[in-house]
Order: sequence, then C-alpha cells, then structure tokens
Amino acid sequence: MQLADRMRTLGTETAFEVLARARALEAKGRQIIHLEIGEPDFDTPGNITQAGIEALKQGYTHYGPAAGLPELREAIAARIERTRRLPIDPGRIVVTPGAKPIMFFTILAVVNPGDEVIYPDPGFPIYESMVGFAGGVKRPIPLREERGFRLDVNELADLVNERTRLIILNSPHNPTGSVLTRADVAAIADVVGDSQVLVLSDEIYSEIMYGSEHVSIASFPGMLDRTILLDGFSKTYAMTGWRLGYGVFPEWLAPFVAKLQVNATSCTASFTQRAGVEALTGPQDGAQAMLAEFRRRRDVIVRGLNEIPGVSCLTPEGAFYVFPNIKRTGKSSQEVADLLLHEGGVGSLPGTSFGAGGQGYLRFSYANSVENIRMALERMAETLSAIRT
Repeated sequence: MQLADRMRTLGTETAFEVLARARALEAKGRQIIHLEIGEPDFDTPGNITQAGIEALKQGYTHYGPAAGLPELREAIAARIERTRRLPIDPGRIVVTPGAKPIMFFTILAVVNPGDEVIYPDPGFPIYESMVGFAGGVKRPIPLREERGFRLDVNELADLVNERTRLIILNSPHNPTGSVLTRADVAAIADVVGDSQVLVLSDEIYSEIMYGSEHVSIASFPGMLDRTILLDGFSKTYAMTGWRLGYGVFPEWLAPFVAKLQVNATSCTASFTQRAGVEALTGPQDGAQAMLAEFRRRRDVIVRGLNEIPGVSCLTPEGAFYVFPNIKRTGKSSQEVADLLLHEGGVGSLPGTSFGAGGQGYLRFSYANSVENIRMALERMAETLSAIRT
C-alpha cells in the first residue's frame, strides 16, 4: 500500500512524541516531571463544566450550524470588542473543534502551491507543517534572543515580495513567551500596507500576560479585512480536551472557511459551545487565579534556570513557557533534552522542535506545580553538572 505524496510533507508536534516517551518511562517505574506539554494542569473552572453538563441534559447533542452556535459567536464578538476595541459582526466568526483547524483551514483556503508564507522561527511547528502540506513555499523569519525573541520588522520587509500570500504572527509567543510591542505591530501593519498579503494572527495566549499590553494587528486601520484572528478556550480556561477554538475572518473569507468545516468536521460539538458561552460571559475568577499562579511559577523557574551554570533564561512576558539558552553546555538541544529525560527524569522539548532557530535552546512549560518545578530544577542542575565534569 502507498501513501499519497502529500503525506510526506506533513510534520508533527514533538510535545506529544516526548510525552509518549515519558509515559513509557513512567510505565517502567520512573518518576518523570512533565514540563514538555503545553497544557494547563488546572481543572476547567467549575461553572464552565457545569454549563457543559447542563447543555448535555438540555439536548445540545445534535448537529449545530457549521460556523458555530449563534449565541457563542455573539459572545465571542462581544469579547473581541471588549479586549481589542474592535466591533465585530458575528458573521465573521467560525467556531472550530480546537484552534488548529483555523490554521489549517486558513492555509488551505488562501495558499496556492508556490505561494510564499512567512512564519516565525522558532515557532509553533504546525505552521510550517501545514504550509508544506498545502504546497506553499516556507519562508521562516528568525526570532533572536538579543531582540527578546521579537521579529525584526526590517527583515520581514525584506522577505515580503509579490509571491507572499500570508504572514503568520504569534504573540504571546510559543515557545519563547515573547510579546510584540505596539510599535512592532504598527510597523508590521505598515509592511503589509495595501498589498494582497493576509495575516494569520495567532492570539491563543492573549489573556496569559504578565504586565505587557496585548496588541492585535487586526485593530490597526485597514487590517481587520486583511487579518485572520485565531483564539480559543484551551489555554485561558484550561479546556484543552473540550476542543473549542475560533477564528475571526475577513467577511469574504468566512463562508469559505465554514465550507471547509462542513467538509472536515461538519460542526463543533454543541454542548462544548454552550460551555464556551459560560466561559466568556460567566465569572472570570478561575482564569484570573490560574494567571496569578502562572506568574508565580514563571518567576520560580526563571530564577532557578539562571542559577544553573551553563544556562541563561530571559523572563517571558506571556504564555506559560520558558526558552532557556543551553549553548554553554557544549551539547545540542536534542542531546540535552534526551539527557534530562533519561538521566534526570525531566520532560522538555529541544528548541529545534520549533525550527532550526531553536538550536541551543530548550522549551519548558511551567504548567506544573511550584513543588514539581523546584524538583525539576534540582534534577536539571545535577544532570547538567555531570556534563561539565
């Protein structure tokens, strides 16, 4: 039997592969501290879970509209207006099972074979994977530590040409936790100008911020009709398993994305959408408590990493990841990640899981308890000291 050629271009998300390896070690009796997977370790807030239960009891177990339940699209529009100061017609919104389909549907809808797509390096690996799968030409833009892992707008301008179809932005950023400034985003909007270039703005971590301002490129003059705004519920509300995301599209594009949804998944589960309405309109205490705890964990892990000889780490301004520099160990990212897993019992991701620009770095998720983070730091220090000796 033979696979279609396109399957050879499809990548993966290394976090799930490392998690599987870590689980295999646990099955053999090893104790592993999981800092590899980008998933909040909190339970979904109780009011949201209860809304999902009530929806099941009320019969929200049938097909719904392909673009999403009207009440959820209206709640999303209200949230976008409140957080981005953007009045949004709910007709621009498509609700999907998780946020990844927004990436896939957008790229399938607007990128022809040979079209160029600019995306961050290091960056979320599914961007590159989906561009290749659609036959697009990959144009990574480097994010450098000396710039705080924020893209250089002059480099972006040099990459844009008549073949550029899409620019992918991600702020707050996975894997580095960097945040684009208002000046950065304004300059990027100027680069796009009145061209035919679209922007996919991945804002899934927009509400996990530690003092910096979240700025959406969609809020700049003329950019709403050039931007696909991606967001969802997994990170802010600890709803990863509920599979609930959404995109805000230019008016002309939304119906085509809804058609892709019909062909791919029919619709998003109705009872999870009812839970999403409660997430957006109900009490925000749970989300605020999670954010406060993420900040505490961030401070613990950054301080601890900077105390380990051979390691340095910038303080992230958003999301729940750190991206420490381990170049002084003299080992590659993969070698250090393997050592930490097999010798130290600490799950991490090599920076190269996020592109060639991640060589010399690791990604840790601090979506784990402070107690476990401190234990992981002790194990890291011990494991890395063995390298030096």
